[in-house]
Amino acid sequence: MKAAVLGAGSWGTTFAQVLCDAGTPVTLWARRADIAESINGLHQNPQYLPEATLPPTLTATTDAAVALQGADLVVLAVPAQTLRSGLTAWAPLIPEGSLLISLMKGIELGSNKRMSEVMIEVLDVPQSRVAVVSGPNLAPEIARRQFAASVVACSDEMSARLLQRACHTGYFRPYWNTDVLGCELGGTVKNIIALAVGVAVALGLGDNTKAMLITRGLAEMARLGEAMGADPRTFAGLAGMGDLVASCSSPLARNRRFGEYLGQGMSAAQAKEMTTQTAEGVTSYAPVLELARKHGVEMPITEAVGALVSGQLSVSDAAVVLASRSAKPEWYGSET
Repeated sequence: MKAAVLGAGSWGTTFAQVLCDAGTPVTLWARRADIAESINGLHQNPQYLPEATLPPTLTATTDAAVALQGADLVVLAVPAQTLRSGLTAWAPLIPEGSLLISLMKGIELGSNKRMSEVMIEVLDVPQSRVAVVSGPNLAPEIARRQFAASVVACSDEMSARLLQRACHTGYFRPYWNTDVLGCELGGTVKNIIALAVGVAVALGLGDNTKAMLITRGLAEMARLGEAMGADPRTFAGLAGMGDLVASCSSPLARNRRFGEYLGQGMSAAQAKEMTTQTAEGVTSYAPVLELARKHGVEMPITEAVGALVSGQLSVSDAAVVLASRSAKPEWYGSET
């Protein structure tokens, strides 16, 4: 098989490395010529992975037609809010019958569609041709070939297994499932909770607070997933709890880092200037809240993050709002 990876940010470049190391040839599309030249000539992506040495079998180009020619796997690794416009331009170039794979963790503004839904709509393809990769995948660690695991999900089991084989290496272990919805919700909501944890870190709050936000954030994720029809088991696995813990615990995680900037008193605009890559939680909170309201799901942490990012609440006021919530049973439906 041959793969095309569209997007040469840290995760797109890293997943291209994983595919190459697994024996799947890759052409990586980069928006910037200097990044493509550096990958081809120096086997490095100095903008996003300055310390990583990329495999010599990985080639890069700024021509999407060249990257996509003959690709069996088409991997999308662009900011969530640019996916629709990118796909519209690339649609005539995407080989018929290729498996389309999303690395993105966000919800589209306006439509409230998950990335797989945008791909299906724009390209007019069946669900069986769309897969997602989600899990605790901090790109700099995987680029250094440190051990990691992830979930590859597709409604078609054979396609999920095919993708699993294409990216299975000695350091990257993919597990397959068919719960695309659950994996995408997990990857999206964890970004929002990581923002909250980043704020807590900046405020000097301790591990008890972080643990509270992680576990109650998991509850928000699972409630929304259950209401929308996802498999509850997904949220206890790599694409749920695993991804949430990594993003909330590591200073490498861009959403947590963005939250730290907010906690230091920066506005969302100022924090964005400080962040070299997209923190998807900053935009995804709004469509997530719309989905929550549509399905009658309470998401208080997400509500507080949204009010903070949009400037409706200060950091101190957001903390007060969360702390003043009434005490309830831990499990909804419990009789106490």
